[in-house]
Amino acid sequence: MSDRVFGIVCVLLAGFFIWQATLIETGFIVDPMGPKAFPIVIGITLAAAAIYPIVKPDPRPDWPAAGRLLEILFAVVVMIAYALALPRFGFVLSTAVASGLLSWRLGTRPAVAAAAGVAIAVGIYVIFHLILGLSLARGPWGF
Repeated sequence: MSDRVFGIVCVLLAGFFIWQATLIETGFIVDPMGPKAFPIVIGITLAAAAIYPIVKPDPRPDWPAAGRLLEILFAVVVMIAYALALPRFGFVLSTAVASGLLSWRLGTRPAVAAAAGVAIAVGIYVIFHLILGLSLARGPWGF
């Protein structure tokens, strides 16, 4: 039963995601695909993947122990804080902190997790902003 509920929630989330993507306003000059295409593809993929647990649920699902549920809750809180921190602190700092915290909770030593967080943030910044020219949230230092 829990698999079917999860699948239905994912289908509803996909529908909401696709609906929100259709509300994205575009400028006068837009490439043929436009900014709506990628979110719509993600929503369609989520909906397609959600059909399987609805049609063929696991007869005896294994639920994580309470400690694992707390880890999942921690990750959700980190991701919400990340989304809230992006406009104020920018992409590099927010991503470094969030990925460092998540790396630490995945079992990495704190110093290694901090280094991984910085490496991930800088690496993504270089690829997406400097090489591909995409706009990322600017922080208080201008990057």
